[in-house]
Amino acid sequence: MAHPKRKISKTRRDKRRTHYKLTAPGMAQCPTTGEFHLPHRAYWLDGKLYYKGQVIMEKEVLA
Repeated sequence: MAHPKRKISKTRRDKRRTHYKLTAPGMAQCPTTGEFHLPHRAYWLDGKLYYKGQVIMEKEVLA
């Protein structure tokens, strides 16, 4: 297996890694509730499951 002839400096290593960065996920705003959520995903708000601005399901409260 090949080995490097010389040590790669920290500066050179870090220059190569400048493009490895995180990006924030894009968020969508619900037209009904105004809540921000991931696009094309259902989300819970106040015990109700919303998708495309409509209530899909309500959480049952156990007494």
